Amino acid sequence: MAQPRPGHQVQLLQGGQAFFPALVQAIERSVHEVRLETYIFSVAASGESVAVALERAAQRGVAVYLVMDGVGTPSLPPEWVTRFDAAGVQWRIFLPLGRIGVLIPNRWRRLHRKLCVVDGTVAFCGGINVLDDLYDPNHGALDAPRFDFAVRVTGPLVQAVHEATAQFWWRLQAASTARQSDFQAAWRALQEAVALARQARSDAETDKEARAPVPGATGHNINADLVLRDNVRNRSRIERSYRKAIGEAQTEIIIANAYFVPGRKLRKGLIHAAQRGVRVRLLLQGRYEYFMQYHAARPVYGALLAAGVEIHEYAVSFLHAKVAVIDGHWATVGSSNLEPLSLLLAREANVIVKDSPFAQDLRARLEHAMAHGGVRVDPAIYANRPWRQRFLDRVAFGVMRILVFLNGKRY
Repeated sequence: MAQPRPGHQVQLLQGGQAFFPALVQAIERSVHEVRLETYIFSVAASGESVAVALERAAQRGVAVYLVMDGVGTPSLPPEWVTRFDAAGVQWRIFLPLGRIGVLIPNRWRRLHRKLCVVDGTVAFCGGINVLDDLYDPNHGALDAPRFDFAVRVTGPLVQAVHEATAQFWWRLQAASTARQSDFQAAWRALQEAVALARQARSDAETDKEARAPVPGATGHNINADLVLRDNVRNRSRIERSYRKAIGEAQTEIIIANAYFVPGRKLRKGLIHAAQRGVRVRLLLQGRYEYFMQYHAARPVYGALLAAGVEIHEYAVSFLHAKVAVIDGHWATVGSSNLEPLSLLLAREANVIVKDSPFAQDLRARLEHAMAHGGVRVDPAIYANRPWRQRFLDRVAFGVMRILVFLNGKRY
């Protein structure tokens, strides 16, 4: 179970408009190493600035490691294959499906986390892909920016992000036999290399960077931790973190989640919280994006609404956030949806923060989204929705359960 530790500075970043400049700035300042993992890596519009920053870093001798998912990013444009290779960017596409991969359940496991660590000093985690806010791969141009979040973090958990990304990269190398001691040695070597590189800079430049404030950061001693979901040691860590926080909630739970099909334990946790007087509000996807995502979520609404849970559907643009605030002091920002693919099959990463100013900042943004972009679901209208929609909802929910069963799981 995650035990947030003190000593962090955490900056909340809403949307690509805030995330990409912060990410690019960190990459541009790198002196030794950049590791980036993402589900989608698009080099169009805003994404091009990230690609260019990685290219420039590699050209000046920084070790750059980039991993993309084989479903989210089945290929790179030929121009960028050439540019990355010429610059020395080391890149991999994780588990492409190919023509028959979709028929093999073991190949449904995806890299869905969005992590970046620069020089072992600053890390990024969240739900934002390297994809422009005003473009969707399946729906084209968007009228309003995608609703999503990430965090920029300095402090002890940066080492955990470095270990996770380094370990995954090494596992992608066929001959890797790395041990835990190897990751510790790599971390120490990185710290020494970065220290030497910074010593080589002018004293004025180094002092300027050290004194530069982080816009929007809520403090310098925040309690935070990284929680991962994988198929080795961390199979249910993110879900258990949610369930524990929900079980301990006393006054309020706000969850914003793009693909919401929670398992029985999580559903019961939300229902029990509402029944004991906790105000539970969910901000969920209101736009049709995919058949499974849209219809499989609706069958779980009934029991939640009956217990007094408020459901708001966001329809201004696509909601892609995976965040929560509980009792105004516990918050999480990450990549994990509350549905089977994220909780049972995909590699995910969330940051948990225990800090009232940070949580209140996120809470205010979610309340604004509910008030200005959300439509509250009326229990009576939901109960009387057309039979065709009920049928499609049940079909999608049933198919999802079958897919999970084929992976040897119960949900």
